[in-house]
Amino acid sequence: MAIRHVVFDIGNVLLNFNPEFAYLDLIPDQEERRAFLRDVCSRDWITAQDRVQAWAPGEAALIARYPEREALIRAFRERWHDMVPETIADSVGILQALSGDGYDLTALTNFNGETFDEASQRFDFFKLFRDITVSGRIGLLKPEPEIFRHHMNAFDLLPEATVFIDDVAANVEAARNAGWHSVQFINPDRLKRDLRSLDVSI
Repeated sequence: MAIRHVVFDIGNVLLNFNPEFAYLDLIPDQEERRAFLRDVCSRDWITAQDRVQAWAPGEAALIARYPEREALIRAFRERWHDMVPETIADSVGILQALSGDGYDLTALTNFNGETFDEASQRFDFFKLFRDITVSGRIGLLKPEPEIFRHHMNAFDLLPEATVFIDDVAANVEAARNAGWHSVQFINPDRLKRDLRSLDVSI
């Protein structure tokens, strides 16, 4: 069956996301900065924030664990825009081309509800999606199977006519387990080749 539905991840597919950008002047030493993001504002903590709409409760819980790091923990939210400074322009170009060709475009993203609302107001490409599943709004995360079922049912996708694009291998595999076509995002040129291999015109 021909691909009709194209589902995009957002972070590091359409938007550059790097927490280090917010801390370059606050923690000038690279090793110390990376240790802070590894051990305090960690990947697990960021993922937990992506499961919820409100930022403050998770922030407060982390400050309670590391009170001496309060200012740096609060800086994560206060400087969040510094972490997403720009789009990946060539990826947005692919999205625009697919929109012009009439593909059904949706997004499935792990994103805190509050920061998603801000990002969607900053960047125009969000308007190209018919709709978006945001993890923080529904309390589910990729690669959990339930979030793929939710997205498919909410937006009436045919799995065999759907391709999913994500930079995280585990999410790509979860989409395949849901019966979707799926490609891992490496860079825009590779994405074009992968889509063409599925007879998606781009």
